[in-house]
Amino acid sequence: MTWKKPVIITFDIVLAAYLVLAFTAFNKPDESAKLCTKVIVNVADESSNGFIDPAEIQRRLKQAKVYPLNKSMTEINTRKVEETLKSSPFVKTAECYKTQDGNVYITLTQLMPVVRVKADNGNDYYIDDKDCIMPNSHYTSDLIIATGNISQKYAIAYLSTVAKTLMANHLWSNQIEQINVLPNRGIELVPRVGNHIIHIGQLPGGKNKEERTANTVKFVTKQMDRLEKFYKYGLSQAGWDKYSYINLEFENQIICKRRKAASTVETAPAVPKPTAVEAAPAEKKSAETKPTEKKPTEKKQ
Repeated sequence: MTWKKPVIITFDIVLAAYLVLAFTAFNKPDESAKLCTKVIVNVADESSNGFIDPAEIQRRLKQAKVYPLNKSMTEINTRKVEETLKSSPFVKTAECYKTQDGNVYITLTQLMPVVRVKADNGNDYYIDDKDCIMPNSHYTSDLIIATGNISQKYAIAYLSTVAKTLMANHLWSNQIEQINVLPNRGIELVPRVGNHIIHIGQLPGGKNKEERTANTVKFVTKQMDRLEKFYKYGLSQAGWDKYSYINLEFENQIICKRRKAASTVETAPAVPKPTAVEAAPAEKKSAETKPTEKKPTEKKQ
């Protein structure tokens, strides 16, 4: 009879599907009995001014009672692990996944601080590479420290750009350790090498964030180029400890103050290349605020 053929074909399909499911279920390991035997943590940029390390991740997850080690693989909630890590103000992204061999992998990227602000008003925080405020922490990080008359608005609008511009240059990332903001918004820099203070003047503004950032980068780059030439052709001859204050504020001149007589103002030393360092009139005096004394800078909490 012709009706038997479709029934036989349908029965064969059902039987094949059943066998596949049965075979899969029979060979599937019992995840409820399998425990997490290893947690592998990868922190991007861990060695570059970061605040998060594997030990801190373990501490946070244990505190939230979601640390995977020695837990049943079926009980491990990877989404909960990710949400716990993302709740940290220092974490940008977090990813967690399990493997059949009992391992749990955790990978995260972190927000990178570019400057630490310790303002005269008592505020103590970090600015990250996205120009956002990060809270103070007990972690150590070798960053430029900004001190002085600093509001959060000013720190976000200007100091972040100044710090990033300095850190982008190999010489200044190693030489400059502190930025000091004077009451008149003049910017002083404290170097690691040389017992002197560098005054670069007030930062330029702009109609919007993009213009302000571009103007600030251009200004800081120009002033630091002048300073580099003065280091090369001036201090290399006069000596690194001859001057206590180097003022780059005025166009076409560099005004220096001798260490032996703080009130003395003189021109920069003669240099072999006339265009390397601008000459400063001997009688010209700077209009800057009282110089900041160089003090040991706290780099770590």
